[in-house]
Amino acid sequence: MPSTRKVKHAGRFGSRYGKGIRDRIVAVEKIQRTKHECPNCGFKRVKRISTGLYKCSKCGFTFAGGAFVPNTMSGKIVKKMVSQRKFLPLVKELIETREEQSIGLEEKKAEKKQKETGTKKHQVKEPKQKTGKTAMEKQVVEKKSVQIGSTAEPTGNHGEGQVKEPKPLPEGKGEKGKE
Repeated sequence: MPSTRKVKHAGRFGSRYGKGIRDRIVAVEKIQRTKHECPNCGFKRVKRISTGLYKCSKCGFTFAGGAFVPNTMSGKIVKKMVSQRKFLPLVKELIETREEQSIGLEEKKAEKKQKETGTKKHQVKEPKQKTGKTAMEKQVVEKKSVQIGSTAEPTGNHGEGQVKEPKPLPEGKGEKGKE
């Protein structure tokens, strides 16, 4: 095997892959294999265990970092933001969007379960009336009477827009065309 004095650790590749790529590998592996500073105790005793995992040989602190170096550029930026607290105004927005996403996921799960069971979300069986009119027809008549001119006032039920029962209309002033 030829001497690897010039090409260092990239000598294992021989003449394959080209000089530029082998030089980049040498630069990355040089950084990867050096001892780094421990974020816990401050000594230069941190060694790479595996991809993204580092351990301090002095204090035994194990932590996650970048693939080749313990502190990546984006990690440094986040650390700086945390120390300067520039992210705090954005945290509220982040929490709100996460809550909206979780609510959306819960609704999708509920819909999926309902599709499996074959029922709809707000399906309620209407009780049949003895008069011959169904409850649905009765609701339609009530809605029309409210629209015609009853004095309906909203209730104080959490602002849901519910309407009090309308006063019955006098005979003859009901719906036009129906008798």
